Order: sequence, then structure tokens, then C-alpha cells
Amino acid sequence: MESINRTAIELVDEALDFAGELDVVGYELDNGATVVDFGIDAAGGVEAGLLLAEIQTAGLANLQTRMGKLAGAPRQYVELSTDHPAVALLCSQKAGWELTTEGGFEGLGSGPARALVGRETEFERVGYYDSSEFATLTIESTALPDEEVAEQVAELAEVETDGVFLPTFATGSTAGSVTTAARAAELAVFRLLEVGYEPTDVLHASGAAPLAPPTRDETEAMGRTNDALAYGGEVHLQVARDDDRFSEIVSTASEEYGTPFVEVFEDADWDFYDVPESVFAPAQVTVDVVDGPVYTVGDTDEELLAESFGYR
Repeated sequence: MESINRTAIELVDEALDFAGELDVVGYELDNGATVVDFGIDAAGGVEAGLLLAEIQTAGLANLQTRMGKLAGAPRQYVELSTDHPAVALLCSQKAGWELTTEGGFEGLGSGPARALVGRETEFERVGYYDSSEFATLTIESTALPDEEVAEQVAELAEVETDGVFLPTFATGSTAGSVTTAARAAELAVFRLLEVGYEPTDVLHASGAAPLAPPTRDETEAMGRTNDALAYGGEVHLQVARDDDRFSEIVSTASEEYGTPFVEVFEDADWDFYDVPESVFAPAQVTVDVVDGPVYTVGDTDEELLAESFGYR
């Protein structure tokens, strides 16, 4: 497989080439790193969010929107499909890089730069590590990254700072809502890994979730976007072998099921890393076992989701 950081750079270049049409803003830091604002000061939009999700999955997934219904009303859904779920979702898309600097910057990183570092257990389980002169890390934050952030990424990824690319967005931006809705399949595959299933035995993954209403209140945004997955996320997986733990990969398996995410977050004293991992799961999953049975576990909850989204 070609370097996922190299394929992601082509998508970053596309964002820069069509920045005006996408309502994103790209600029170079003093140390040569490139920042692309997808939803901090820039407006961004749904198309920007789809391209951002493509960057996060290093071009190994197909993304699109479709119209569906929620509580009987029209609602936009984001769909993702990939034939490379282990690499695209676990080794790239997963938000596993916590960014903090002495200057006070805080953010959550996802994207192919994680595969240059490879410190998370996913990489050992999948057996994939990347090597590239480029590092693309998408950052979820309320502020744009500075030179200190770029230098931290460059050091850990072992690249020069002028090879660092940092697409950045706020959770409650339109692009942020799109990219979170695109994570339904990733959550299912990650939950499989957590219960002991081999991620390389997942042959195909498709997922869909409703697009949460954008909001500049980041606490409310955290609640809406995670509720969109836990109560509206639907996933289809094709896997190589049967297992008796498929029922554990949906949100209904969590003790917190039925509680709006903002309340779960509050109970964790607003510390994202103190939230139980079982909360981060899609609502419903269908698993097709090759030459075996088909399982459907979990269910969606439109009433709770409509309340979270503020339906009147």
C-alpha cells in the first residue's frame, strides 16, 4: 500500500486549490508548516467536511451525503464506505493523538500522521506503520495551531516542519459535524478491536449517521455529534470469521445508554479521556460473516436524538 500520508497530501492540495469554493483558508506558518482552517475562523461547509473526512481516511474511503428522515422530518446523513477498514479507520481516521503545548494549545489529532508515530495499540494489532516526508494531522480544536504545535508534530512524526500539514476545525462547525458523522464505521471497528476481535478480519465497513446541527457552543456540539453516533449511527460490516462478542460493539451495550452525551461528559468532569470508551459506539450494527450467519445488534433512538438536536 502506498504511504497514506502521501495520498492524504493530494487531498490537502485539493483543499488549497479550491479554498474559495470550499470556504476554507490555508496559510503557511513561520516555520514552513501549513495550516488549513476548515472551521475555526473559516466558514467551511458540507463539501469541505466531506473532503476533510477524506483527508482523515487518507483517501481510502468513499464519502457522500444523502437525505433521510429523523423524527419524521428531512435530515441529511453522512455515509462512509471502505474496503480498507483497519488502515483507513483505525490507523488514520481515529482521533487518537492528544495535542497539548506549553503555550496552552489543546486539540485532538486524527489522520495519517498517527501512522508515522505508531505508538497506539491499533498499529501493532493491524501491523501497519507509515514512512513519509509529509505528515498530515487533522486537528479538532477551538483555536488554530501555531508553530509550537507544528514543531511537536514534526518531532514525533520525524519529518521537517515544512512537511507538516494541519487541517483544523471546531467540533461544532459544519465540517466538524460532517467528519464526526463519518465516524460511525470507525467506532464499530474500534469496539471490535477493544473486545479482542482481529481488526484485519474486518473486510469491509460502511457507516452512516445524521448530520448534527452546527453550533459554536463546543459543549453542546460535543453532545450533539456524539449522540448522532450513539443513537443514530448505523453500520454494516463484512467480516472473515464469526464471534460471540458482536453484541458488545453497539452503544446499547454501554451502562450509559439512554443518557445524553453532554450529561456523560459532565459526569466525567468535562475530561474527554475520562469518558467510558464503551460510550463511543454506533447505535446499530449488521455483521455479515463470510460463509456464515448475519447478525444485527442494537437499535437507533430517534426520540432521544431529536431532543439532543433541539427539534421543536
